[in-house]
Amino acid sequence: MTAPILRSLAELRAATRPWIRTGESIGVVPTMGALHDGHLSLVAAAKAACTRVVVTIFVNPRQFSSPEDLANYPRTEEADAKKLARFGVDALYVPDGDQMYPEGFATTVSVAGLTDVMDGIHRPGHFEGVATVVAKLFAQSSATDAFFGEKDFQQLQVVRRMARDLDLGVTVHGCPTIREMDGLAMSSRNLLLSDRARTVAPALPEQMQTLARTLREGGDFGAARLDAVAALERAGFTSVDYLELRANDDLALLEAPTRPARLFGAAWLAGVRLIDNIAVDP
Repeated sequence: MTAPILRSLAELRAATRPWIRTGESIGVVPTMGALHDGHLSLVAAAKAACTRVVVTIFVNPRQFSSPEDLANYPRTEEADAKKLARFGVDALYVPDGDQMYPEGFATTVSVAGLTDVMDGIHRPGHFEGVATVVAKLFAQSSATDAFFGEKDFQQLQVVRRMARDLDLGVTVHGCPTIREMDGLAMSSRNLLLSDRARTVAPALPEQMQTLARTLREGGDFGAARLDAVAALERAGFTSVDYLELRANDDLALLEAPTRPARLFGAAWLAGVRLIDNIAVDP
């Protein structure tokens, strides 16, 4: 059954009001559309954990630093609705821009510390845009639970901190990264890759797995990192924004996995920025 598509806050609140009145749990899955199996795994997790599930689709202009990137982001609303039909979600919320940022909107939510590294450096303003829109979606949906993929692990930690610091009463669940058969982390941005670039893209997780093995075996991280960057450039990647080992909880930079950590990577291929991360246990 296809979920009703709600485009206004008034429609969403009319739908959630009886759920709130009867004390039902409401799971929200915030997305920017172009849904793939990674998104659908979040929907499945929400269905398993919550009485009601709301999926949101909103291409948030405030988390794009480039107008061209915003314009090129894939938009596939009709196909997305069809993919969600088999899950029986209770609502698909696709707000217009003025529902999120009405005239005179002047508030920004920012999270210090976690946003000062990695994508926070390479995408200025990105996490302020994420935190602001997610805070609004939590409030608009009256969510009790929210579901995010671990592929965007820095984003997940930012949202967790924001929800905790602001006492939003939302439990933020992290769900495992879903990968293609060749190891590439599923992402809506993969749709922007040419056929040739798509064959090259798995080099990123391959090199990261090699680097993670070196870390687990106590090898020289610095030398192995340089080798990985060189291998990616030989494969066709034009630049590597970062390949870093950081602690799970506070994203502190590490030289070795002395506590639960992740290897994070971001690199450019044919004009498309790909990110990934791999858990590296002590």
